[in-house]
Amino acid sequence: HQGLVAWTLPAPRLGEADLQAQLADWGATPVLLVLDGVQDPHNLGACLRTVWAAGAQAVIVPQDRAAGLTPTVRKVAVGAAEQVPLFQVTNLARTLKMLADQGFRILGAEAQATESLYTADLSGPLVWVLGGEGSGLRRLTQECCDVRVSIPLQGGAESLNVSVAAGVVLFETRRRRLMGM
Repeated sequence: HQGLVAWTLPAPRLGEADLQAQLADWGATPVLLVLDGVQDPHNLGACLRTVWAAGAQAVIVPQDRAAGLTPTVRKVAVGAAEQVPLFQVTNLARTLKMLADQGFRILGAEAQATESLYTADLSGPLVWVLGGEGSGLRRLTQECCDVRVSIPLQGGAESLNVSVAAGVVLFETRRRRLMGM
């Protein structure tokens, strides 16, 4: 604890109903990050920190077979776990369809996709969907995506760590919006 001790109340667990209630509060062009089966708490913590730093609104994860809000996640997030809402949903495909019905475009990041991140349309309300370690996006999740894009890699690398990929796509989205693109 490095000499500091604090008593806190546990954060309320947020689910699908909470997500729907929150949508109107995020303005006209929110950006959300969905993690499809990320199980490493270090990756979830790093993604929460990246979402906070990039100015995105929330992280959505499946309730089962995915990391939740643990002490390790909180430590890695370095304060972001208390700032960024984490929604744990029972059915990720249903949640993505609900977000699409609310006007969000669903973009999946996938190494095999033919469209490049750098040519994709990143305007409007967006949901970025990234897959879990090793397995990537599940089939039903892929089917919910309007577009799947890849991050062009060099040097023979096949993929990026999920938290690094989250940083790349979220900060490219932020850069384009700051530039008015």
